[in-house]
Amino acid sequence: MRSIRAAAVGAVTLSLALAATACGGGSATGEGSNDSPKTLTYWASNQGASVAVDKQVLQPELDKFEKQTGIKVKLEVVPWSDLLNRILTATTSGQGPDVLNIGNTWSASLQATGALLPWNEENFAKIGGRDRFAETALGSTGVRGEDPAAVPLYSMAYALYYNKRIFADAGIGKPPATWDELIADGKKIKAKGKSVLGAEGSNLSENIHHVFVFAKQHGADFFTADGKPDFTDAKVVEAVKQYVDLMAKDEVIPTGDAEYAQNQSVSDFAKGKQAMLLWQTAASNLKSQGMDEDAYGVAPVPVNSGTPGAGTQVNSAVMGINMAVFKNTDNIDGATRFVKFMTSDTEQKILNTAYSTIPPVKAAQGDPAFSTSATAVLKSTLASSAAALPQVPSESQFETSVGTAVKELFADAAAGRAVTTGSVKAKLEKAQQQMPAA
Repeated sequence: MRSIRAAAVGAVTLSLALAATACGGGSATGEGSNDSPKTLTYWASNQGASVAVDKQVLQPELDKFEKQTGIKVKLEVVPWSDLLNRILTATTSGQGPDVLNIGNTWSASLQATGALLPWNEENFAKIGGRDRFAETALGSTGVRGEDPAAVPLYSMAYALYYNKRIFADAGIGKPPATWDELIADGKKIKAKGKSVLGAEGSNLSENIHHVFVFAKQHGADFFTADGKPDFTDAKVVEAVKQYVDLMAKDEVIPTGDAEYAQNQSVSDFAKGKQAMLLWQTAASNLKSQGMDEDAYGVAPVPVNSGTPGAGTQVNSAVMGINMAVFKNTDNIDGATRFVKFMTSDTEQKILNTAYSTIPPVKAAQGDPAFSTSATAVLKSTLASSAAALPQVPSESQFETSVGTAVKELFADAAAGRAVTTGSVKAKLEKAQQQMPAA
């Protein structure tokens, strides 16, 4: 059996991962994989409200796969707080699972380790062909011009979720389309004794996703065209400040949210404590926490001009989960058969319905389950006003360093310390210094 040794998430871990795997791979025999061609190990990401919920969703499908193929899949659902760390450790040791889920924003970083099976035309043909998948989803599977490092499994987008009763009590007739409208609505909501907008200031991934969108709305990027960090660009600084100012200046995000971690803002919204929530594909999460879908509405994330569309009107990152295969698995055939099963039209409908996500497989998107008004907002966003996070090898360290900078800025705001253009730039400059050398 393989052992997974502890590793710290951060610049050192990522640099070691990239360096070590460039030197060569290792045996796939051990904890993650098995000598038997009739067994696979699968690391699934925590998509539901809990690990237990994911097991309830996935195990019946894995049993179905075993019945069809005779291949048993050993499931481990890995929490998001551990997933990247576990994967990076597996890439350095050569001891990982056969098949795993990865956040689509990590695709290029993990591709650079050389540990994942490249999805060339031959491998895509084994699962029905590349053209089965939406091009938007394929855009977040690795560096442009290279064979993808993974296959899209679930597609997601951010939206604005709003409590209908709180809006009605405050005399607000429609969801805000611009940030100025959201701030104005916030004053009416606070006058009724309710908090306005939930956030998770200590959740690095959430921080990155939001400031990326704000940067796009300012016409800015965190990286130059040749992939170099450019965190102190004036428009990037302005964008990050605008997001943090929702707490620091505009007072629509409660100061207590500076310490919030994964799912805490969702819980507050589900309990009616906050009027609005910016979240990616939240329906199943809200349902599991007892919130009726009739109690809330779904609208595009606000923008500066109020006219969502291409270019600077981006209102979400292209979010989602990809499925990857460790290329040193002893069972490539079984692993690719499992990917084919999980991305089949039938399974895509089942799994994406369970998680309230959007199938990246085009044939599955026409199912009635993905034609609700809430889903329509997400599908429209993915089709016309979402952008892929930077597909560069240092992307996962970008999430850590800039996500931490935003976390620290929220802490300043919560403590009453001034958040200025200078202080934002200083935090981003520190984050850029932490990035690995090219």
